[in-house]
Amino acid sequence: MSRRHENTLKQLALLCFLLLWSRGAFAHILEGDAAGGFISGFEHPISGWDHILAMVSVGLWGAQLGAPAIWLLPVTFPIVMAFGGMLGLMGVPLPGTEIGIALSAVGLGAVVATEAQPPLWVAALLVGFFAIFHGHAHGTELPPDENGVLYSMGFVIATGLLHLTGIAIGLIHRWSPGQIAMRVGGVGVAAAGCLFLWDAIMGIE
Repeated sequence: MSRRHENTLKQLALLCFLLLWSRGAFAHILEGDAAGGFISGFEHPISGWDHILAMVSVGLWGAQLGAPAIWLLPVTFPIVMAFGGMLGLMGVPLPGTEIGIALSAVGLGAVVATEAQPPLWVAALLVGFFAIFHGHAHGTELPPDENGVLYSMGFVIATGLLHLTGIAIGLIHRWSPGQIAMRVGGVGVAAAGCLFLWDAIMGIE
């Protein structure tokens, strides 16, 4: 295995380690209700596959598009998501939140599967649009008596780690087999999104 391959695997392993163990680390740093608020927020994005697949796909798409999208998209999503989270915390209604989240998996999976390359502003606008729904869902599900600020910090950091995981996986895009694998993965995400969408529609009835 080449040194470059070894470095790629090490980066991916490090990101996965951070994602799995950050909860415990921050729980030791924070105490009492503060720890509870942060941990609740951190756990929310990684508690459902609809959130996980969409956020990892943002990193995958950024890796496909290359610079500057590889950093702009993962920055745009958490910023806009935080705005959506604030709306949720304030009790501002957003109709069709679950449908929007499901559509984000369908849409982001589709752009990865087709390796779509729209203008950068269009890509950022699409990512930002979906981020509002994810953020609103996080905000409205703030547990009672939890610290809203620390809760928001938790779900923003978890989201960033999911984006970084997608970028790390997206490093395989450098090679032809990796490009094919990412497209197949995008098809899988879009297919899962269709299932999420079906569940969301059935839940309305």
